Amino acid sequence: MTDNGLIALACGLIIGLGAIGACLGIATMGGRFIEGAVRQPELMEPLQTKMFLLAGLIDANFLIGVGVAMMLVFANPFGL
Repeated sequence: MTDNGLIALACGLIIGLGAIGACLGIATMGGRFIEGAVRQPELMEPLQTKMFLLAGLIDANFLIGVGVAMMLVFANPFGL
């Protein structure tokens, strides 16, 4: 396997595992939000605001990983 093949494999792992982690994080957070909203409906608006803020942060973390993977693919910082 060439070095380009290893870089492609690493990029696939970065994007794939990042997507799985982001999906699991948002799903867990959404489930906990629904539990909290059902238990205390009067706190639904503050919880919803915090949920959307955290969803953005979780998604931003995944997109940073995609950016790193694209840098590895297109910029090739290893000088090959």
